Amino acid sequence: MGKLDGKVGVITGGSSGIGLATVRKFAAEGAKVVIGDLDEARGKEIADEIDGSFVRADVTDAEDVAAMFAHAKETYGRIDIAFNNAGISPADDDSILKTGIDAWRKVQEVNLTSVYLCCKAVLPYMLEQGSGSIINTASFVAIMGAATSQISYTASKGGVLAMTRELGVQFARKGIRVNSLCPGPVNTPLLQELFAKDPERAARRLVHVPMGRFAEPEEIANAVAFLGSDESSFITATDFLVDGGLSNAYVTPLESDFE
Repeated sequence: MGKLDGKVGVITGGSSGIGLATVRKFAAEGAKVVIGDLDEARGKEIADEIDGSFVRADVTDAEDVAAMFAHAKETYGRIDIAFNNAGISPADDDSILKTGIDAWRKVQEVNLTSVYLCCKAVLPYMLEQGSGSIINTASFVAIMGAATSQISYTASKGGVLAMTRELGVQFARKGIRVNSLCPGPVNTPLLQELFAKDPERAARRLVHVPMGRFAEPEEIANAVAFLGSDESSFITATDFLVDGGLSNAYVTPLESDFE
């Protein structure tokens, strides 16, 4: 018996990184999974691997998003979990002094507007069945300030936090829980690519993590599975931090501290 037996989950950005790890975790815990992504070849391959379903979806397009959730309902009869996870962190999103308006808008569309569209599309299904768990990917950067800024990314994730809290409160008595997932830095292709171009940026971040390492995608997926399961039945409208202690650290430990 898995903790998600009998549940149906829709996961955006499910072809790589945190999304992919969560797809596999959900399937291992007994859920039927619909993957929404732009990568058709990889998405179909993963769907076949887990005996799930794939929908090509641009999460910034309202019609694509609506079609993705309609497919989930038509295929599996219900939607229990929506993990609105798709996001970007492009190199041209930098300090506010360097980031142009086009870069700003692109990140806002993918990271924030997409979450609005996904929540708007899935809520009617959950209201009809009287239950559901929505998990929106935010970030620890929405809670802390960073001198190594990615201004639009940070602002978009702050928007996710605020919107999620509001939805969690608004729909709490309808049997629907809405939570933000706030990962710390995660060892994903997106982060690897960013830090490969700027090792100093990686080093400046890593020193602040008390555990001395970045998270693995599977560790974040475990948190998503918990929030999607009935084990978290009294958790809603919260910022669920999975950050290795980063957001509560002032001075991090050295090996010499234990000698």
